[in-house]
Amino acid sequence: MTPDYLIAVNQVEHETLINRSRFICYLFPCQSAEQFKTQLKQLQEQHPNANHHCYAFVSNHPEDSQHYGFSDDGEPSGTAGRPMLSVLQGSKVGQLGAIVVRYFGGVKLGTGGLQRAYSQSVKNALEHLETTLKVATKTRQLSCEYHQLQEVMHLAEQTKSVIEQQDFKEKVILLLAIPVDQLKLFEQQLLTLSAGQLKLYKPNG
Repeated sequence: MTPDYLIAVNQVEHETLINRSRFICYLFPCQSAEQFKTQLKQLQEQHPNANHHCYAFVSNHPEDSQHYGFSDDGEPSGTAGRPMLSVLQGSKVGQLGAIVVRYFGGVKLGTGGLQRAYSQSVKNALEHLETTLKVATKTRQLSCEYHQLQEVMHLAEQTKSVIEQQDFKEKVILLLAIPVDQLKLFEQQLLTLSAGQLKLYKPNG
């Protein structure tokens, strides 16, 4: 089970000047590698004359080792993407992308200098990031009669559950994302309001 974690709610653009080189860091919410690629392409088009478009992203929980990516984009290996990723993971914010656009200012920074510069660029931008808590949920399916729907929706509202899908057939089939700490309460209240008729099921289970 994935625990609660912080996610980004705004986009940030922040420029850091180091030895005449401009490091422009863009931070933005990112839920998938595909979404990240779209953002990267836009910034490459926005800054066609930049020397590098280095990046890192974490598209799930900040400590998830399966959903991340990074690139040095022509900088010496290990001097940009990896340090940027370390800063993102250290921030404890998930679903977050970072792209640092560099305009070379004529002064070489060396490998250590580059690592510090890219790390600092992301750290500076993070100071302006707004976050919210993403609550851990479990997905459950529920089938109810039409006359029971209003009470079920009221229960979902009380427990801060999200109705992700509604299918109106002979019965109403709902797909719910229920906060983990509200799951037992939801099940108990559901039994009470339906006199034991309604139960939650795992999807396809």
